[in-house]
Amino acid sequence: MYKYFKYVRMTLAGLMLVGITALLLDCTGVLRHYMGWAPKLQLLPAILAINVVAVVAVLLVTLLIGRLYCSLVCPMGIFQDLLIWIHKVWPGSRKFHYRKPLPWLRYTVLALFVILMVFGLNAIAVLIAPYSAYARMVQGFATGGALLVVAIATLVVMVGFTFFGRLWCNTACPVGTLLGLVAKYRIFGIRIDSEKCVGCHQCEKGCKCGCIDIDGGCKVDDSRCVDCWNCLSKCKVGAISISSKTSKSSKSIDIDPSRRAFVATSLAVGTAATLHAQEQKLDGGLAAILDKSVPKRNVPLKPFGAVSLKNFESRCTACQLCVSQCPEKVLRPSTELGSFLQPYMAFDQGYCRMACTRCSEVCPAGAIQPITKEEKTAISIGLAVTLHDNCISGQGVDCGACARHCPSAAISMVTGPNGRPLPAVNENRCLGCGACEYYCPARPMTAIYVEGREHHAEI
Repeated sequence: MYKYFKYVRMTLAGLMLVGITALLLDCTGVLRHYMGWAPKLQLLPAILAINVVAVVAVLLVTLLIGRLYCSLVCPMGIFQDLLIWIHKVWPGSRKFHYRKPLPWLRYTVLALFVILMVFGLNAIAVLIAPYSAYARMVQGFATGGALLVVAIATLVVMVGFTFFGRLWCNTACPVGTLLGLVAKYRIFGIRIDSEKCVGCHQCEKGCKCGCIDIDGGCKVDDSRCVDCWNCLSKCKVGAISISSKTSKSSKSIDIDPSRRAFVATSLAVGTAATLHAQEQKLDGGLAAILDKSVPKRNVPLKPFGAVSLKNFESRCTACQLCVSQCPEKVLRPSTELGSFLQPYMAFDQGYCRMACTRCSEVCPAGAIQPITKEEKTAISIGLAVTLHDNCISGQGVDCGACARHCPSAAISMVTGPNGRPLPAVNENRCLGCGACEYYCPARPMTAIYVEGREHHAEI
């Protein structure tokens, strides 16, 4: 019976990987209605979004049966399984074997990750977050640019690590380490009956986590096992089963009591990081135009539903899902060090349409809060700034494009010096959608642009 577990898991994992990948590449917005739940089930985005149901569900499953999340839900974990399979069918591939754990490395990486998140440097921390890393890799190969460099680097690292199985999951992945701390107390897990075991080591050779130690007493390291269930199909004498720790014939690698202090500290710091990451609202748009120069914004524009610059930057995992869903291509990955690969808004190809709320619907981390179309029209994410010296209106041209296209009627044409019509902005009505900046025909420097708000305001 156990031999079928592996194939059921592989089928479900394959569907998950295909679904998330398709969602990341979907520019129609259709798949978010069917697969929008999958990113919200990813552990780190769920923690940042205070998605209690998802976090509790993942932790309960881990406590019950172990790190099934890593083999069934995490796209990077599933992708690694695919790479491992390619390694296996490659000529000259080698078998796996038991590897001693590297707790000092695992916990050091996790501690650094948590510290970076607490101090608001999550743009750096999330470079090793599994879901975000996979999403950036997919988007990078699809869109190019700076993201492509990151995508290639990620793929090279993953290919290198998977020559040794799931080594990355058990050394560098913060989510894997966190779940490993919980999985050590799992109720059900892989157990080896030492009386039945004939010492053939086939289970060891098939264990991509290197967590089965036959010579050491038929032990299984629960903290590193990702429940791939390969060992179940490898054993020909029925010595391996899924059972509770109370099973007399089973053994697991001992729990180090000294780690409990680390667990408590990690949970405390993690809670502080989660509470540290909360605030306001914003969203995405539609269009295209010729190149023109826009002054550097003092405050970057963040989408409707982002609430504030601080809220967005402290929660965003740079997974690029909102970027892929933006129909106007207004959202772009940043190349700034402090917000590396986190989305910002640009209006050279379009502006943020009031009828579009896609990014707020798909964000799994709470960096962009869900908003309705009606709520969006009452939020200001920025203010239009006029550069009258660049305006072509009245210079033999009857322009007024910014005023005509403003969806909130925040811009009007008034009489300026020498009777020249110039745009004036009503700050109490401006939404910061970028329509004025997008439609402004002034070249090479625009005559109007949008400056971001640190705290989004209700109008």
